Amino acid sequence: MAKRKLTRQQAWRVEKIQQERLTRARRKGVDMATLADERLGPERRGLIIANFGASVELDDSEGISYRCRLRQNLETLVPGDRVIWQPVGEQREGVVVALESRHTLLARPDARGELRPLAANIDQILVVAAPRPAYSTDLIDQYLVAAEHNGIHPLIIMNKSDLALAPGEQQTITRDLERYERLGYQAIRASTRTAHGLDRLIAVLRDKVSVFVGQSGVGKSSLVQRVLPDKEIRVGALMESSGLGRHTTSASRYYQLPTGGAIIDSPGVREFSLWHMEPQALAQGFIEFRPYLGHCRFRDCRHRDEPGCALHDAVESGTISPQRLASYHRMVAAQEQAAR
Repeated sequence: MAKRKLTRQQAWRVEKIQQERLTRARRKGVDMATLADERLGPERRGLIIANFGASVELDDSEGISYRCRLRQNLETLVPGDRVIWQPVGEQREGVVVALESRHTLLARPDARGELRPLAANIDQILVVAAPRPAYSTDLIDQYLVAAEHNGIHPLIIMNKSDLALAPGEQQTITRDLERYERLGYQAIRASTRTAHGLDRLIAVLRDKVSVFVGQSGVGKSSLVQRVLPDKEIRVGALMESSGLGRHTTSASRYYQLPTGGAIIDSPGVREFSLWHMEPQALAQGFIEFRPYLGHCRFRDCRHRDEPGCALHDAVESGTISPQRLASYHRMVAAQEQAAR
């Protein structure tokens, strides 16, 4: 069959499309020949393992890793993202051309106040805390609220359970964990030094995509290293001068588990702000508040000193802990302060 001759308008259109692709390539700093259609292989599905800014590492359907550049106008890709990509040449290189729909996304505000994604398509959040550095249930509550808001199942890992603590400090931590367990949250006491609790941890990770979150120094990367001893995970110590943790993970990374599932190790953060959430959404993140929300005498109740507050009545009756209501008020106050 003879090749159909293009009309003048059709030829102009083809040339325009090609020029647009080349312009996008120049703008992204990608070699133009690399993105030429005749050099790209067929579209394939892939899984993002790590993001390095101008490029990403992904695994194909057979678990082979490729370093890929990005088409322009793609959203920020994070570990756990499912994408469509095309190989380039004979090397393990390619171009990501599309992002598939996410069923969950964990994000946090950056220094400019804009939400920055951390991990995608995760099934559960493991909130890691420890007696050192300074222990705070407020930070645990913030992560729990974030998990509930995003529809992701949370668990609590109390790491460094081998540390010798004063009786009063140990009783406080035990009481706090029991409070979370009464709410239905699973709490695992663990130690990477003695291996205490690691069997339970490995069991909850099986066949799930999980992300470890928590402030620097609580031992997230140490836990990942014990679960995946054959991987090179950077582990740091507390800074003696401040007692705060060092940031040992420079970029989020996706690790496949030999027992099925995966874990995402994300950079530690000392503060996890939820300022972008309205007070009503914050309150919904406290699961024990939900049966009482909307039942206050006043529709605009702030759950402080207003008469007829259903949450305060629940505290009086013992169905809501005063510690959790106080934690909610501190979150709202922090948001109001940040908005000024």
